[in-house]
Amino acid sequence: MLSRVANNLIWLDRYMERGNGILSLLKVNYYANQDSPELFSWTPIMKTFTPFDNEFFTEDPIECINFMVLNPDNSNSILNIVTKARENARSVQEHISRELWLCINNYYLYLSSKDLPKKLEEDPVHFLEDLRKHHLIYYGTSDITQERGTSYYFMNVGKFLERVILISDFTSLKLTDIGNTSDSLEKSFYWKNLLLSIGGYQLYLKTHKSTFNEEHVIKMVFQDKLFPRSVYYCINKLSKHINQLIDSNELEKNKIDFLLGKLESTIKYTTIENINSQGLDNFINDIKEDIRNISLNINAVYFSQNN
Repeated sequence: MLSRVANNLIWLDRYMERGNGILSLLKVNYYANQDSPELFSWTPIMKTFTPFDNEFFTEDPIECINFMVLNPDNSNSILNIVTKARENARSVQEHISRELWLCINNYYLYLSSKDLPKKLEEDPVHFLEDLRKHHLIYYGTSDITQERGTSYYFMNVGKFLERVILISDFTSLKLTDIGNTSDSLEKSFYWKNLLLSIGGYQLYLKTHKSTFNEEHVIKMVFQDKLFPRSVYYCINKLSKHINQLIDSNELEKNKIDFLLGKLESTIKYTTIENINSQGLDNFINDIKEDIRNISLNINAVYFSQNN
C-alpha cells in the first residue's frame, strides 16, 4: 500500500476518534458547569483543545460549544475535524466501503447545515448528542462493512493511537483541577467527571459500588483489560493491529515490537504505589512520549519505504 493511502487511513480514524472524544467532553462539562460553574470552567478545555495562539476565551457555555464545534477559524473544531476526515476518506474511497464514505459525507453535510447554530441555542445537550450519534454510526458502519485487511488495520492503528492520547489529555485536565483543591468531595466530583467523559462511569459503579476512590479510578482508566477506553486495552488493540500489518509484510518489525511490548508491560505491571511515587502526571507524560515514539517509528519504517 502506498504511504499516502496508509497515512490517510490512519488520520481518517484519528480525526473521527478525536471528534467523538471532544463532543463527549463538551457534553459532560456542560452538565457539570450548569450545576457547579465554579468547579467546571470552560477555560481548561479551550486551552487544551484549541490552537496555541487562540485568544477566544469565554465562560458562556453556548459560545464555547459554538467555537469548539462550528467555528471555521478553530482548526480543532468538530467542523474542521470532520472536514479533514472527509478529505482523507475521499482520497481513499477505493480502500473503504461505500457505506463508510456515505456515512462521513452525510455527517459533513449535516455540519454544513445553516440551522445548526439555532439548534445549539435551543438545546445544547440534544445538539451534542445528535453529533455524537454520527460518530457512533461511523463506528458501527466501519465494523460491519469494512473488510478485514490492510486498510482496516491502518484505520484501527489511527483510532487507538488517538484514543490513548485523548484519555491521557482528559486525565491531565482533571489532575490540574484536583491539584487545586484539598476538598475530598470536590476531588470525587472531578474523578466522576473524568469517568463520564470517557464512558466509564457505569462500569465503575458496577465494579466498585462505592464513592470515587482515586486508586480505583486510576486502575480502571489505565489498567483495566476489558474497558474499551482504558489505556491498557487500547495499547493491546494497537499492538494487535500493528502485528497484523507486520504479518502481512506492510510493516517491518524494527523497534515497533519492542516499543509496544515495553509500553504494554509498563502499564500492565505498574502498581499504584509506583504511579504515586513518580506522580501520575509524569506517568501520563511517559505514556504520551512512548505513543509519540511508536507513531514516529511507524512513519520512519513504513512511509520512507512505500512512497
